[in-house]
This record gives sequence, structure tokens and C-alpha cells, in this order.
Amino acid sequence: MKKSNKITALLLCAALLLPLIAGCANVGNESKVIGLFMPSKNEPRWIQDSDSLMRQLQNKEYRVEPRNAEDDVELQIRQIEEMIEKGCDILVIAAIDSTQLQATLQRAADKKITVIAYDRLIMDSPHVDYYVTFDNFEVGRLQGEYLEKALDLPNSNGPFHIEVFAGSPTDNNAIFFYDGAMSVLGPYLDSGKLIVKSGQVERVEVATQDWLPSLAKERMAGLLNTYYQNGTELHAILSPNDAVAMGIIETLKDFGFDGDEKPFPLITGQDSDIANIRAILAGEQAMTVFKDTRTLADRTFRMIDDILLNKSAETNDSKTYHNNLKIVPTYICKPVMVDAENYKRTLIDSGYYEMADIMD
Repeated sequence: MKKSNKITALLLCAALLLPLIAGCANVGNESKVIGLFMPSKNEPRWIQDSDSLMRQLQNKEYRVEPRNAEDDVELQIRQIEEMIEKGCDILVIAAIDSTQLQATLQRAADKKITVIAYDRLIMDSPHVDYYVTFDNFEVGRLQGEYLEKALDLPNSNGPFHIEVFAGSPTDNNAIFFYDGAMSVLGPYLDSGKLIVKSGQVERVEVATQDWLPSLAKERMAGLLNTYYQNGTELHAILSPNDAVAMGIIETLKDFGFDGDEKPFPLITGQDSDIANIRAILAGEQAMTVFKDTRTLADRTFRMIDDILLNKSAETNDSKTYHNNLKIVPTYICKPVMVDAENYKRTLIDSGYYEMADIMD
């Protein structure tokens, strides 16, 4: 055979082998098991998070075991412990109660299972290996800055009436959301330019257990009945997320707020749920904070992939998130403010939603 023919034959063999080599890249991945634990289906974002992460992991042929605990702390603990006994390589946990997993994570550590806290930092355990989240302080700061600008607080004399809601006391993120908002609004509360008629400002007294809209609705009704029945205008409501905002909006509608003769106060939110984008376009909610779950899922997937390939997992923060026992290596993603002016560019043009989803 001539030399040129030998080279041609070798190149042909190489071309035929390439698909086989590529197909072997994921061989053995199916033996790697990831337990994926979400807290609830009450908030659409947790379904989106789970779907995004599962899709990427399954494309790499990892075996994913998803669980949803429906806001039941004891059920989530049982689900995680069953997975530990069953055997897995990594636990990805969005905790319902971030303070109740110490014994469970000790069992995971005993079996050398890596633990990734997903968007909610797990507290009081040395066995949280990584944390993937958004800049939670920034979420609150964006909410506070929106109200500051919308009320023109630096230039207006006021006073403006505001009521404050916070997130679940079992969610460590709620502390950052509240602190971020108060870093902007606090000086105006101190000066009297913002007034909370109820006097309820401290995070522990304005917390919304488990982020439940029903509890937000009930508390809002109490505030209106007690403090706003004499014609006092309520200008703004600091709501930590969209679920709480929806509970608040329902109550306001019950009390005759309609957006026309009786305009809604400025209401903040977080998560960019479809129902809340509709509320923003209807003039019922002022803004929300978009946390692109695709970004969070992508970063978590990369972290999982690196760990299972024995690579160093990428993080970008090593000082912010202390769980009372250790600083947890973290990857922080950036949140974005969304209102009626930029929702299309941020949510539709990016492919996160389709316009039909919003207008349905």
C-alpha cells in the first residue's frame, strides 16, 4: 500500500472511532447518583429549579433522584435520610428549615457524601461542603432601592406610610433579604420620612412562616383593619417575595383596592412568578426581583460535575456565608430588578418565559 493510501486509511479509522470515543465520555456516569431535594411545589420557582437541574444532569447521564417535601420538614428529613441509606454521591438540598439538618448531615458525612446547599444555606452543621445561591443581600437592596426611587425619598418631604413583611424565620436567606432592604430604607425610617403605622418593623415580628401567602393575607387584613380604616393612605409594602406579595394583593382587593379609584400601594417581590408578572402589568404589584433559575441550576450542575470528576469546584465567595460553624464556599449569582418597563427584555427576550405564558 502506498504511503498516501495508508494515511487516508488511518484518517478514515480515526473518523469512524470519534463517535465511539465521544459516546464513551459518559460511560459510568449512570452509576453516579445525585439526590435532589426541593422544599415545595407551592412556589413555581422550585419546580423550574428542579426541572432545569435535572435536565442538565440527565443529559450527562447522571442518575438523579428528585424529591419534593411539600413544606413538611419531617418529610424532607426522612427523604434525605432514605437517600443516604440507599446510597448516593451528592445531596443537593434546598432546605425547608435550615436549622434542622445537623443529625442528617452527620449521617451523610459518615458515608462521605458531598452536600451542596441549594439557594438556602444549611445552618449549624460542619458538613455543608458548598453553597450555590444568588446575592441575597442584593435582592433586598434592589427592593429597597426601587421604593426609594419610586417615592423619590431623597427629594420628597414625606412622610410616606409603609408596612414591612419578611420571609420565613426558618430560611436563613430571609435575614439577608431583610437586611438588604433595610440598608436602603432604614435611614428614612429613622428620619421619619417613612412611617410604619403598625410599629411592626423588626424582622422577627414581621416574618411570614414558610413564606405562606395565606399568612401574609391574614396579617395584611389585620394591618388594614387596625391602622388604615380612617383614610390613612398606605403608600408602600415591602414584601420579600412573590408568594407573600400575592397574599397581600388578595387582601388589598378584598378591601376595595382596584388600581383605579383606589390605587394599590407599591408592592415589592422576588422570583418573577408568572402570576406576579401579570400583577405587575395590571398595576397591582410594582416590581419583582428576577433570579434566573437556569443560571443557578447551571452553576450547580458545573459544581456537581467537577466534584464527580475529582476537579476543584468553582466558587466565587469565601467570606460571606457563615452557617454558625464554618464559612461555606459559595458560588453567588446576580439578581435583576424587573418591573413593567423591562420585563419583556429581561424575561421574554432571554427565553425564560414566552409572551403567551404572561398573556394567557
